[in-house]
Amino acid sequence: MSNLSETLPVIDVDVFLSGDGTSPRIQEECRKAADALITYGALLLHDSRVSEDDNDTFLDLMEDYFAQPLADLERDQRPELSYQVGVTLENTEKPKCAVDESCLDVIARLDPSERPLDISGHQPDPKCRFFWKMTTPPPYKTDYPALNAPNVIPQAPMFSDIWQSVMEKWGKSMKDAVENVAEMVALGLGLPRQTFKDAGKYGPHLLAPTASDLVKYGKKDTILAGFHTDLNCLTIHGRSRFPGLNIWARNTGRRIPVRFPPTGRFLLVQSGKQIEHLTAGLIKAGYHEVVVNDNTIETIAKRRVSHPNRPLIRISSTFFWHLSSDYDLAPIPSLLGRAKSLHPTESEASLESLYPSMKVGKQVQNELKHIALMV
Repeated sequence: MSNLSETLPVIDVDVFLSGDGTSPRIQEECRKAADALITYGALLLHDSRVSEDDNDTFLDLMEDYFAQPLADLERDQRPELSYQVGVTLENTEKPKCAVDESCLDVIARLDPSERPLDISGHQPDPKCRFFWKMTTPPPYKTDYPALNAPNVIPQAPMFSDIWQSVMEKWGKSMKDAVENVAEMVALGLGLPRQTFKDAGKYGPHLLAPTASDLVKYGKKDTILAGFHTDLNCLTIHGRSRFPGLNIWARNTGRRIPVRFPPTGRFLLVQSGKQIEHLTAGLIKAGYHEVVVNDNTIETIAKRRVSHPNRPLIRISSTFFWHLSSDYDLAPIPSLLGRAKSLHPTESEASLESLYPSMKVGKQVQNELKHIALMV
C-alpha cells in the first residue's frame, strides 16, 4: 500500500444531489465514494450546504464549554448511562488497541517509521467528550434504552439559551451530509440506495465533540486519542482549528496526516466497525490517532497571537452515525464474494464467522466494555 496517495480522495455530494442517481456522472461519484472507503477507510467530502460560520460558532461554544471549571463539567456526567449522553472527562476513555491482539498485530505489521505513537502503557486518553444525541425515536420499544437516553443540557446558566440551537444546527449539517454518503456508498457497492440509510433510521447518532486542553497537553508527541477505530457505522468531522489527526489506509502501510483544503466547505468521513461488519471487511474500520505534532505546535503559537483571549483547546467536531440499536447486524450476502477477494486466505463461511450476526446494540455494548465506558 506504500504507493497510495498521501491526500484523501475528494467526493462531491453536490454531484450526487444534482439528479436521481441514474446518470453516469452520479454513478461514477458513488463508485468513487465506495472505493475511497474500501481503499482508505476515509474520504474528504465537499458539501456546499455546509457553513463555515456554523462550524466556527460550534467550535467557539465547545471551547467555552470545556474551559469551565472541573466542578461545573462534572455535573454533566452520566456514567450510569455508559457516558452515552453528556460529558466524558479526560483520562476516562482507554484506547482499545493498547490491549487488543488483532489491533496490536496491525501495529506490528507497520514499518517502524509509520507506526502510531506508543500506546502500550494503556493510559486513558487525556481528551474530553460531549455526547449529544441526534436521534429519531424508534416507533417501538428498544432493547437498548441506555443507548437511547435523553440529552443532557449543561447546567451552567451561560449555555441555557444557546446550547440546543447550536448543537442541533451543526449536528443537522453533519447528519444530512453523512446520510448522503451512506446512500452514495450503497449505490457504489451495487446495493439499493437506502440500504445503509434505512438501517440507521433510528440509530443513536451522536454529535460528539472531542476536546483536548493544549495548555496541559500541548507538548510534542502527546497522544490525545490513542490509535483506534470507531465502533459506529460512519464518522464525520468538520474542520478542526488544530492539526494532529493521522489515519492509516486499509489499516496497513503509511500514516496519512489528514489535511483539509485551506478553504471551502469540506468534511472528513471515516468508516467504522458497523459498516465493516455489514460488508464482511470489504470496507474496514479505519485506524486513526490524534497527537500533538510539529504542525500542532506551530498552530498553537499562531493561535496565541491571533486569538489571545480564547481558550487554547483543540476541538474535533465529530459526529458518530450509528445503525439502529435493534437492527440485525450481519454481512450482506452480495458483498461476501467481493470481500473474500481482499481476504484470499478466508472462505466466505469463515468471513461470516468473523462477523457473526448480532444486534447492533450488543455490538456497541461489547465495544464500550473494551474502552472502559461500560462495566
